Amino acid sequence: MATYKKRGYKPKTNVEKQQNIEDGSTTAEVFNTLDETASKTEDFVAKNQKYIFIIIGLVAVIVLGSLAYKEYVAKPKQQAAMNDMFQAQKYFDEAVTGTAKDSLYNLALNGGEGKFGMLDIIQEYSGTPSANLASYYAGTAYLRLKDYKNAVEYLSDFKSDDEVLAPLAKGNIGDAFVQLNQTEDALGYYEQAAEMRDNEFTTPMYLFKAGAIALDLGKADKALAYFKRIKDDYANSTEATKVDVFIGKAQVLANKY
Repeated sequence: MATYKKRGYKPKTNVEKQQNIEDGSTTAEVFNTLDETASKTEDFVAKNQKYIFIIIGLVAVIVLGSLAYKEYVAKPKQQAAMNDMFQAQKYFDEAVTGTAKDSLYNLALNGGEGKFGMLDIIQEYSGTPSANLASYYAGTAYLRLKDYKNAVEYLSDFKSDDEVLAPLAKGNIGDAFVQLNQTEDALGYYEQAAEMRDNEFTTPMYLFKAGAIALDLGKADKALAYFKRIKDDYANSTEATKVDVFIGKAQVLANKY
């Protein structure tokens, strides 16, 4: 066990003297090792100084270039995309809320009055947030126009962390696959849409759609689980008002198997 020794303490026994010698030797070895390491580091830096400066310079160029790109290229490009997208988005909103929907959805896709459509935004402003959002609008417009393959293609290109748009995009792909009679694919996308976010709007909506498709596919146990989850966790949702009937159907089918 180590003991505390007062300053100025002189070893009395041979054991203590030997211990002091060993301690001094160990300390010297440590300092020698540190000196050697420092010396080797200095030698390495001296020999490779040119390359080190080149690497540092490259890192600085990359960092500064990235900042400059964001400030002087990406931001202006995004602003221009937003400006050019305004009319196409207006057409889309009018199609959702008004009449003559097909013609308005086509204008939203292809443009009108000399203005860009969503497809132009995607092509001209690739890589911007506006182009990404345009993929959502384009896919949804194609879905409403019953062009289901294009709907799947453009909606699949859309990437988002948004609370509502992210699950809506997945759910819209599910809707397209239903129309294409690819119900297994539709079920998978409805399940993804239901699990992406936990809110009172999209979650129960896609749980219900997943349950309905699961019933059609003969997966009564899975359907029952989805319907019960709506009843238990989303009692205030629109889907909850009609879910009891579907729970009954699922229970009957589940008991058959």
